[in-house]
Amino acid sequence: MKLETTYYKTPIGTAKIVGDSNGIQSVSVLDNGEISEDNFKEETPSCLKDCVLQLKEYFNGERASFNLTVNPKGTTFQKKVWKALLEIPYGKTRSYLEQSKALGDVKAIRAVASANGKNPLWIVIPCHRVIGSDGSLTGYAGGIWRKKWLLAHENPVKQQSLF
Repeated sequence: MKLETTYYKTPIGTAKIVGDSNGIQSVSVLDNGEISEDNFKEETPSCLKDCVLQLKEYFNGERASFNLTVNPKGTTFQKKVWKALLEIPYGKTRSYLEQSKALGDVKAIRAVASANGKNPLWIVIPCHRVIGSDGSLTGYAGGIWRKKWLLAHENPVKQQSLF
């Protein structure tokens, strides 16, 4: 089956979406200089349209979770780690240590962090919600600024009234 690709402009860069009728294989975010305008002239393949729509809803603040058929490529362990990421609620964070405990092996913290870093479905599988035990924004393949942006997007600071 031929993999299809489409691009969608987001506030944190251009999302590159790859998949086929078996599901979305990857969502990565590129810096705008990594892509040409020609990539946006093609029509979105039908198997990727729902992903584009759900990403648009997410960035518009209208969606807290994704309902997509996904088909990421990875090891059995990586897929187990990625599945556990889906259990972190929208607007919440979990430390790498807590993630390791949730997977049943506190000693696997480095392996869990490595698997998080290889997550091919950015945003859809929310690896940005995993932080350091001290609350620091560590380890995000797309850059710490994107992780910070995504966490702020999911949990905006509420302006308190003075009166």
